[in-house]
Amino acid sequence: MSHGYEKGRLDLPFVGHCTFGKRPIVTDWDAIDADVAVLGIPYDMGTQYRSGARFGPRAIREASTLFSFGHGGAYDHEDDATYLPLDQVRIVDAGDADIVHTDTVRSHANAELAVRKILAAGALPVVLGGDHAINIPCIRAFSEHGPIHILQIDAHLDFVDVRHGVTEGHGNPMRRAAEQAHVAGLTQIGIRNVSSTAREGYEDARSRGSTIMSVRQVRKAGRDAVLATIPEGARVYVTIDIDGFDPSIAPGTGTPSHGGFLYYEVMEILQAVAGRHAVVGIDLVEVAPAYDPSGITGFLAAQVLLNFLGYIFEAKRKAGA
Repeated sequence: MSHGYEKGRLDLPFVGHCTFGKRPIVTDWDAIDADVAVLGIPYDMGTQYRSGARFGPRAIREASTLFSFGHGGAYDHEDDATYLPLDQVRIVDAGDADIVHTDTVRSHANAELAVRKILAAGALPVVLGGDHAINIPCIRAFSEHGPIHILQIDAHLDFVDVRHGVTEGHGNPMRRAAEQAHVAGLTQIGIRNVSSTAREGYEDARSRGSTIMSVRQVRKAGRDAVLATIPEGARVYVTIDIDGFDPSIAPGTGTPSHGGFLYYEVMEILQAVAGRHAVVGIDLVEVAPAYDPSGITGFLAAQVLLNFLGYIFEAKRKAGA
């Protein structure tokens, strides 16, 4: 494996186009030939309070250039592993789904089509939100690729059924997911404090087989207790709301909730999931850069995704897949 420096170009983070990880662009979704396709869904019309997550995909892409210095891969001395070697893991940036302002139905249909195209190409969809409502079309796109188990990392349960006629806002996605025949179960962690979901929503979620754990409950029970909620052999879709992290490290979100996870608490869970299960899809949502002048929320999102992808493909390599 050679470093990109040897080709005669330094290609520093502030140089060039802001694709995810500085990977190639493939906006013809019928021509995707890659292991991973990163898709933006810049939709935030499902928000109940502060909008701005429509700019999340751009912020995450720009932040991701920090971690793309042209090395052949990313060496981790703790794990003694080189993650995401360029000659072994093919990542492309598939651009954004088209969003039609004020039209949730069309916007979600466009997003669902994009994810279906990625799945048809045999690539792992990694979706940049957008508010959490974008999870709804993402999960629908898996209708022919189930069963899947959803691991949700979030401050909020997002299990509202309908409120004033709204069924596809950012408080509804896990309820909509639970209704899908191809969704076999849910593990919802990080849920805490004042929530947008009422008591009956929690009761409904548990009656449908969901496991709900707060940050404090996860800390007390430990990582293995979280893993035990995911059935052996399950194909796992991971949805990460950036407000699952504490706002001290992720202030750039519309609905911050104190008492959240810290970085390694989440990454150790994700690394263990990648080592035990097939991860079939990922979305990361609710990054709203306007509320974070420092930009650290975008950097956190990019680092989480790049490291998680590294864990996934290193596990596959070790398994001989």
